[in-house]
Formats: sequence, structure tokens, C-alpha cells
Amino acid sequence: MSDYVLLTAKTLAGLLAGVFFAYAVSIMPALRAMDDDTFLVVMNKINVVIVNPVFLAVFLGAPVASLAMLAWDRDPWAIAGAALAVATLLVTFVFNIPLNNALADGGSRAAFENPWILWNIVRTLTGTACFICLLRV
Repeated sequence: MSDYVLLTAKTLAGLLAGVFFAYAVSIMPALRAMDDDTFLVVMNKINVVIVNPVFLAVFLGAPVASLAMLAWDRDPWAIAGAALAVATLLVTFVFNIPLNNALADGGSRAAFENPWILWNIVRTLTGTACFICLLRV
């Protein structure tokens, strides 16, 4: 059972880090080149579409599996991976989602874009670090 939980944690952590990385290196640079109206329409649409069962399974499953893994393995790398998985989730809930909601409620691109990019970079780094830690287990 522990092997399956570890494999699940590694897989989901890698997928999640990849999603955030894709935003950092392709989605947000592409949107940056668009006019304000297009930026707002596309970003709001992405924020609606991404809330789907597949993404939510990865997004919530990565920290759940990482924490569940601690039931079998208290290796320092496993503990660090779990902590980083939770940190990634917290960054998203505390910073990115409120920015998404403000944008959807009529917020401006100027108030959204740079802070959102900054916090996406933070969660990309924590998510990638989580994945690397789990690879060490």
C-alpha cells in the first residue's frame, strides 16, 4: 500500500508542478502580450474552466497523498515533500484564488497580473521542490 501512495504522491506532485510551470513559461507570457480586454476575458475563462474534476483531483490529491504517505514513511524527504505540498496549496488559496476572484468581480488587470505572476512563481517553486523531495523517498 505504501508504494502505491508514494507513487500517487509523486505523480500528482509532478503533474501539479507542471501545471504551474506551464502558466509561468507559456500562458502568462502569452497573455501579457494581449490587450487588456482580451487578457481579462481569457484569464477569467481559464479560471472557470480549470475548476474541473481532473484538475481538482491533482490539485487536492497531491497534498493529500503526500500527507498520507507519512503514515508509512517518516523519512525527512517525505516530511519536507508533504510540507511543501501543503505550502503550495496554501499559496494558491491565500494568494492566487483571491486574485482570481477579484478579477472575476470586475478587478483590473493592473491589480491582478503582477501579483498573480509572483505568487504563481512561488507555488511553482514550492511545487517543484515538493516533487524533488518526493523523488528522494
